[in-house]
Amino acid sequence: MKASKGVNHPEKFGIEDKPFAAKVGEILAALGEDPSREGLVKTPERVEASLRFLTQGYRMTVEEVIGDAVFEEAHQSMIMVRDIEVYSLCEHHLLPFFGRAHVAYIPNGKILGLSKVARIVDVFARRLQVQERLTDQIADAIMDVLKPTGVGVVIEAAHFCMMMRGVEKQNSRAVTSALRGIFRDDSKTRDEFLRLAHGGRLSE
Repeated sequence: MKASKGVNHPEKFGIEDKPFAAKVGEILAALGEDPSREGLVKTPERVEASLRFLTQGYRMTVEEVIGDAVFEEAHQSMIMVRDIEVYSLCEHHLLPFFGRAHVAYIPNGKILGLSKVARIVDVFARRLQVQERLTDQIADAIMDVLKPTGVGVVIEAAHFCMMMRGVEKQNSRAVTSALRGIFRDDSKTRDEFLRLAHGGRLSE
C-alpha cells in the first residue's frame, strides 16, 4: 500500500530494536524516584516491553494483516463493523487515548473478511498517533485495498491528555470522521452511515 503524504506513517521504515530500559531508569531518577528500590527495579524493562507492544503497528503492514482475506463478491450494500475497540498513544504527551471505531464501506466487487477490518484499525492505532490522522489512515487503507464505492470511518475516543492533565475534563470525548467516495458525495449514504455509526442516536 502506498502511503499518502502527510497522512500515513511509512510502513516498516528500518526500525532498530535498540534497548532503552536504561533511559527509562534515568527518567525515574530525574522525577525524584529511586530506580533501585524494590518496586521499581524491574520497571524500566516492563516499560520498554509495554511500549514495544503498544507501538507494534510500526512493525506491521496492512498487506500482512489482511493476507488472503479479500474475496470477490457481488454484494453492493453497506457493510459496517461497529464498536471496534481502539487503544492508542497520543504523540504529543505519550498518554493513552481509547474508544471505539465504526468502519463501513460499500463494495465494488470485493469484500474483506470482517475480522480484518479490526486488524486494519490496530495497524494504525498501535503507533504514536493523533485521532484525526488515525481516522484518515483507516479510511485510506480500505480504499487502497478494496477500491470500494466508498468508505466511512468514525472514531469516538477519550484522551488521557485531557482527562489527567491540562483541562482535566474526564467526561469529554473527541469524535472524528473520514468519508471517502459515495460516503462523502451522496448525502443519503452519508446520513445512513452516520445514523448507523451512532447507533440510531442521530434520529432520536
